[in-house]
Amino acid sequence: MGLANIDDNGNATNSFFAAEIDTMQNVEFQDINNNHIGVDINGLRSVAAHAAGYYDDTNGSFHDMNLISGEVMQAWVDYDGEAGRINVTIAPFGVTKPVNPLVSAEYNLSNVLKEPSYVGFSSATGPINSHHYILGWSFAVDGVAPAIDIGKLPKLPRLSPKPRSKVLEILLPIATAAFIVTLGTLVVIVVRRRMRYAEVREDWEVDFGPHRFSYKDLFHATDGFKDKHLLGKGGFGKVYRGVLPKSKVEVAVKRVSHESRQGMKEFVAEVVSIGRIRHRNLVQLLGYCRRKGELLLVYDYMSNGSLDKYLHYEGERPVLNWDQRFQIIKGVASGLLYLHEKWEKVVIHRDIKASNVLLDKEMNARLGDFGLARLYDHGTDPQTTHMVGTMGYLSPELLRTGKASPLTDVFAFGTFLLEVTCGQRPIKEDGQGDQLLLVDWVLDHWHNGTLLQTVDTRLQGNYNTDEAYLVLKLGLLCSHPSASARPSIQKVLDYLDGDAPVPELASTQLSFNMLALLQNKGLDPYIVSCPPSSMMSFGAISDLSGGR
Repeated sequence: MGLANIDDNGNATNSFFAAEIDTMQNVEFQDINNNHIGVDINGLRSVAAHAAGYYDDTNGSFHDMNLISGEVMQAWVDYDGEAGRINVTIAPFGVTKPVNPLVSAEYNLSNVLKEPSYVGFSSATGPINSHHYILGWSFAVDGVAPAIDIGKLPKLPRLSPKPRSKVLEILLPIATAAFIVTLGTLVVIVVRRRMRYAEVREDWEVDFGPHRFSYKDLFHATDGFKDKHLLGKGGFGKVYRGVLPKSKVEVAVKRVSHESRQGMKEFVAEVVSIGRIRHRNLVQLLGYCRRKGELLLVYDYMSNGSLDKYLHYEGERPVLNWDQRFQIIKGVASGLLYLHEKWEKVVIHRDIKASNVLLDKEMNARLGDFGLARLYDHGTDPQTTHMVGTMGYLSPELLRTGKASPLTDVFAFGTFLLEVTCGQRPIKEDGQGDQLLLVDWVLDHWHNGTLLQTVDTRLQGNYNTDEAYLVLKLGLLCSHPSASARPSIQKVLDYLDGDAPVPELASTQLSFNMLALLQNKGLDPYIVSCPPSSMMSFGAISDLSGGR
C-alpha cells in the first residue's frame, strides 16, 4: 500500500501509524480474516485487530458489518496522547458514533511519529478489482474533529448500468416525431428572425469588426427597445438601458438616424476612434451598429443618470451638496483636458451641458454623448461646416462662423460652471417673465458686488464661499465673448486645483451683447443645427437628457 514492503515491514524507521480497513486476508501479515479493522504501527502486522462491526449502545450487542457490501460506512480514529490509547470505531451510514470502540490499543505514538507528519489515505487491491471511496473526512489536533455534514456528502457512483425504462421505449418514437415537427418549425422561425435582425454591413466595416455590435444582441439587451427601458429622448434619437446577453454588462444604447451630411464611412471611423478613448471622467463609447435607416451607439451605463436631473428636477432626486458639485466640476474639467490635450488627437465635444454629464454609482462625473464630437490632429486647424450644439452653451464665434474649437468647448464649460453653481438653466426667466441668459444674470451680480447671491438657494448657505466665488468667476471668464480672453482647459484645471490664481475680471472687457441679441430674437434653449452663413437660420430640436 505504499507504506512498507516485505523487507522493511515492522522497522522502527518507517515511522507511521495506520488504521487498517482490510478486505483481503494476507497470511504473511497474520491477518485474522478478510473483513477486519486493525491498528498498524510501522508495519502491516496489526498490533490489534477485530472483525468488522460495531457495538450497539442500547444493549451492548455486537453487529457484524461487511466491508465489501457497497454500503456507505463511517469510521472514527481517536488518539489520547496523555493515556497513549488508540481507538478505532466503525458504524453504518447514519448511525451515531458508538460509545465502545471496535479496536483499542495502548501505544505511545510520540515515539513513532516525527515532525513533520502527514495525514492522509492509502489503498491497494488484490487479485480482485475493487473500488475505494472517501466521501468526506475531518481532522483535528488537541480536540474533537468537526462533525461532517452528512447531507452534503456526494453519492456513491453507480457501478452497473441503469436499467432502461419501458416508458422511455414507448415515448421515444413519439418524441422523435415531435422533434422532426419542431425542427421544421424552428427552421421557419430562424429564417423569419434573420430577416427581423437584418443589418447594414459593407466591406469597409471589416476593419471595425471588434467595435461593431450585432443588432440582435442590442435588441435582446433592451427587450426589443421597450419604453420601460427608455432613459431619454430628443431630436437626435432615443436612449435605452440594456444588459448585453452574453457578458451581462449594463449598457446604454442610443438610436439615431443616419448622418446625411457626411459619408457614413467617415462617421463610423470617428465613432470607432473615439471608442478607443479611456478616461475615468469620460463615458466609454463601446461601439456601434447599423441597421436600415438608423445608427446605434453603445455606451457604458451610468446608474445615477444625468446631472441635469439633479440640478433641475425636484422630487425623488436629492439636492447635491457643494462638495459633490465641486468634484463634478473638476471631474468634467479633467475629462475635457484629456480630450483637448492629452489624447493622440484633439477631440472637440461640441455639446457640453448638464444633461450630457453622467453620474456613476459613486456619483463621479463622466462626460458623455460623443455623437456630435469631432476629431483632428494636434497642430492642425479644425474645419467644421456644420454647426451643432445647444442654445445657451454656444459661443459667439461658433454662431458666426460655424467653426468649433477647444475654446468653444471652454465657453460651454463656463456656462456649465454657472449652471452647476447656481442650479439654474443657461437661459432663465427674470421677474417680468422675459428670457435672460444665466451668464448675464451672474454678470450683473458681479457688477453689483453680490456675486455669491447667485449660488443655488437649495444649498441653504452650506457651501465653501471661496470655492463658490472661484467657480463663479471662472464661469464668467470661460464664457467671455472673445475667444482669446478665455483660458485653456489646462489653465481652468490649474485654477480649480488652486495651482494658479484666477485673473481678475475687468468690467470693460465683459460684453455679452451678441448673446443677448440672440436671446431677444426669441431663440429657445434647445439644440440647434445650421450651416454658417451671413444669414443664419436655427432649427429647434429637443435636447436629449438622461443617462446613457
